[in-house]
Amino acid sequence: MTETTDAQLCADARAWAAQDPDPETRAEAEALADAAEAGDDAARAELRDRFDGRLGFGTAGLRAELGAGPRRMNRVVVSQTSAGFAAYLRDRATRGETTSPPTAVVGYDGRVGSEVFARDAAEVLAGAGIRVTLLPEAGPTPLTAFAVRHLGASAGVMITASHNPPRDNGYKVYLGDADGGSQIAPPVDAEIAARIAVAADRPFSEIARGTGITIAGPELADTYVRETAAAVVAGIAPEAESDLTASLTVVYTAMHGVGAELGRRVFSAAGLPHVVPVPEQDRPDGEFPTLAFPNPEEDGALDFAYALASDVGADLIVAHDPDADRLGLAAPDPANGGAYRRLSGNELGLLLGWRAAERRLREAERDDLPVSGALANTIVSSPALGAVARAHGLGIVETLSGFKWVSRVPDLVFGYEEALGYLPFPGVVRDKDGIQASADAIAMVRELAAEGRTVWDRLDEASERFGHFASAQVVVRLDGIDRVERLAELIRQDPPTAFDGVEVKRFIDLRAPGAAEVPANVLRFDLAGGSRIMIRPSGTEPKLKIYLDARSGKGSVADRRRKAEKRLRRLEAAIREHLDGLQAESA
Repeated sequence: MTETTDAQLCADARAWAAQDPDPETRAEAEALADAAEAGDDAARAELRDRFDGRLGFGTAGLRAELGAGPRRMNRVVVSQTSAGFAAYLRDRATRGETTSPPTAVVGYDGRVGSEVFARDAAEVLAGAGIRVTLLPEAGPTPLTAFAVRHLGASAGVMITASHNPPRDNGYKVYLGDADGGSQIAPPVDAEIAARIAVAADRPFSEIARGTGITIAGPELADTYVRETAAAVVAGIAPEAESDLTASLTVVYTAMHGVGAELGRRVFSAAGLPHVVPVPEQDRPDGEFPTLAFPNPEEDGALDFAYALASDVGADLIVAHDPDADRLGLAAPDPANGGAYRRLSGNELGLLLGWRAAERRLREAERDDLPVSGALANTIVSSPALGAVARAHGLGIVETLSGFKWVSRVPDLVFGYEEALGYLPFPGVVRDKDGIQASADAIAMVRELAAEGRTVWDRLDEASERFGHFASAQVVVRLDGIDRVERLAELIRQDPPTAFDGVEVKRFIDLRAPGAAEVPANVLRFDLAGGSRIMIRPSGTEPKLKIYLDARSGKGSVADRRRKAEKRLRRLEAAIREHLDGLQAESA
């Protein structure tokens, strides 16, 4: 492939500026071209980064930094993407796979540019003959996913970058009809990407814009609140109903996102305790002034919540990410001197999944029916949920990474991914939902408090009943994605037969034909004794991710924890030694 010259990139930047409806990004493109032509090497590099190619559209849609150029998020890219998506929906209608004309819901979060991008998406979809419903204000991603299903729409668009850094934004797509409001999955992403490429090749002025957009009324959010609250209340065990007045102090942070209002409405409708908000982070603010990375998983992200919780003596901290599709939970940990500790994604997934399994079992007994359904988690999540499923007569499904797979599991009872994504009520929304999950978690903690117990006691109970599962993640950073891919390939070509003297009972290469629903660059090692190692390159960064899981089912809870965590440390040392050896050999 011939590399694009600097002169051509400057010409491309000026052509971009001539069509860009946004004066800010138009000026950016022109200034970069001027500086590059004047011999500024930094400007040339920036120009190449922005204009040499375009953002790839995948199952997560688009996500990138704001700015001028086809490799950034801006009004031109959003409009071209919407034109391509509209063409896909029209083709889908022609094939009889959706209503004709198609319908779409467009929602947006509180990030910089989200409202403008949402209006662009709605107008372009409407200009292509799609009947569009635009949400009236910035709101959570789960509300858009709910709207697709509730309104019987053909599709949905959500303008969000979820928990990405502050200067990012994105374009996320859902499908209705048989997909039930789930995120898109292959090969749909490639089909949409092909139509976006066609739209981007045409003059920007040819992208039609329409009017007649319907603005959703308050009944949409009202229905979401009512159905979510009803699901939470219905899931409360009868023996716990007399303890609904148990005192519980909950600190809540929206992380400058859009979860606060809808979340509090759900908590109130479900009869849950009023939360104490972190005032500095309670309202939407796309600049995220108190957070470098607005993600509950990041170190320091909960510092404001921890400080407030200490001041008010909180029993629980609830944290949503900026679009409220993820949930972080923290509580005072007696094992750590009473300091607040955030539950890992796997710990909370175990607790909420166990709660969902008990709900399903009660429903089956009430209706005098056999218990049925499945719990689901991604392949890099802990195997603990499988033990819960088997103990309750439910199926267990391990999916590829991404909620687009989890939400599609037939007869799903509960699903989660270790990156703080949970779906406790699939009958309401078919995507991860931090508001649903937080309401269910608060109800669970209130029930435990009424019994004089904590989440840590409940986790100990799980260890006693199902065995103790310990999980860890190792990240190996290299100086290029190509080196990461080479390292993964070396492991694939000569997979170890043991780690730390523990035999590999089964090795699975998920890229091999038939090993997974869609081939994935993931290597799985199941070890004797129930331990497991999963290895996969990051799809976006130059790093290899290794997920380690160990289990112990013998002795006291303390013994089980100690043995599992010791096994985990030894597995980590073994995998690091193996990777160091491979890198030395290939140097």
